[in-house]
Amino acid sequence: MKKRKSIILVTVDCLRADHVGFMGYSRPTTPFLDSLAPESFVIPTAIVAGAPTYYSLPAILASRYPLALGRDVLGIGPDEPTLASVLREAGYTTAAFAAANPYISSRFGYDRGFDTFRDFLESEPALVEKGVELQTGQGWASRLNRSLQRMRPAMGPFGPVYDELYFRYCQRVTPVPDSLDALRRFPAAGEIVNHACEWLASAGDAPFFAWLHLMDPHSPYYPKEDALALMGDRPVTPFAARYLNSYWNRSDLGQNRLARRREEIVRLYDAGIRWVDEQLGQLVRKLRAANLWDDCIFVLTADHGEEFMDHGGRYHPPSRLMEELIHVPLLMRIPGATKNDVSQAPFSLLHLAPTILKVASVPVPGEFRGRSYWQQLEEGSRFDSVAISECVAGCTNPFSPLNRMGPRVLSVREARFKLMLYFDPQADVLYDLDTDPGEQEPLATMEHKAVRRRLLEIAREHLSRSHGDRDWKEHVQARLRDLGLEWTNPAHKLAAAS
Repeated sequence: MKKRKSIILVTVDCLRADHVGFMGYSRPTTPFLDSLAPESFVIPTAIVAGAPTYYSLPAILASRYPLALGRDVLGIGPDEPTLASVLREAGYTTAAFAAANPYISSRFGYDRGFDTFRDFLESEPALVEKGVELQTGQGWASRLNRSLQRMRPAMGPFGPVYDELYFRYCQRVTPVPDSLDALRRFPAAGEIVNHACEWLASAGDAPFFAWLHLMDPHSPYYPKEDALALMGDRPVTPFAARYLNSYWNRSDLGQNRLARRREEIVRLYDAGIRWVDEQLGQLVRKLRAANLWDDCIFVLTADHGEEFMDHGGRYHPPSRLMEELIHVPLLMRIPGATKNDVSQAPFSLLHLAPTILKVASVPVPGEFRGRSYWQQLEEGSRFDSVAISECVAGCTNPFSPLNRMGPRVLSVREARFKLMLYFDPQADVLYDLDTDPGEQEPLATMEHKAVRRRLLEIAREHLSRSHGDRDWKEHVQARLRDLGLEWTNPAHKLAAAS
């Protein structure tokens, strides 16, 4: 009987497709991954099924759309089959190492199917960045600041001057640690990789499935100092890094002033990517030393991208499903496979788990909504697919059930055209990605009417299936899980109320 291949799945938070070398980026963010690309399948148009994380990962791990169980349900259902649970039933040893993302936890069912599950949420970060917020006790300066803040609405044209002075004052008087490491909110990739390697050393002879979720490119952007050096960038002091992150986080500045700091912020973001690449190189070297690499499927992708003023915004809020947020890298290294040309058509990450299972010769559960595209990759044939992405507009605090109930945002993407649907207020916006890859000029309503009609019909069918095919038992079980946590855990009560 042929030995089954082990599987490593790496998801990198906030990793844009156009910021990795094997996707054409000019800066040296991913030299190690670039070295794997010639022997791997690189999917040029991988599209997430939702953004941000809590709308993306259900498709990656459970092969279903994020709102398929209802918009009031987040995460993985209690009895929902996942990539991990299917592989464990097939005899795999399974482990997950997620770098302290609060939405990737047992709270949302992500431990399902894993023998070992580490979310690194046990300890609080040493320092939480608060943008321009500042608490300085009860001295006279604090009392003066509070008085001025109350007067701020009446300052008229002098208000922006006060905002700037107050921001700089906050930066000066707030204590700054002596290293970027002390500012970082999430464990760096090296820590996650080290834990994964320790687990691999004790995993035994059975095939394994390891999932690593790395947060280094996520805001606030505090890269490892060594990563800046690897990028050839000058060092950044902790004060300068905190100043940049606080500046970038300001809500009182217009686009033009924020754009002045964009390149500096992108430099920090890119260094975070480089550190991920460096640590994945260490992981693969250890796999090679242990004679595991030749029998290991290696998959790297992202849960979503990140915006740097591409459309006037920052970070990755659930409001618009533009390309900088939904187009992610996807590299699949399959031992022994002959690499062929890969279709330029969209590949939804809804299909990733079935494709991985097919490569590993493990049956795909009938509950999965996606399908395997392994045959198309082997043959170099075209994907016959449309990528649908969705989220709930304004759901920035998913711990609160009420925050999850806003209007849906939907994207339907073909190779050339992309339709965006908004439901409050109602609007449909069509882009031609061949002539407008940056999505800056929506097509007029009368242009490409047949295309618009076709994509609207695909959207209608998706919405109909989303409700008609809903697993109501799984929906109820997930809501009961949420309610139980909200009523028994004071921390969850507080989060739900915030």
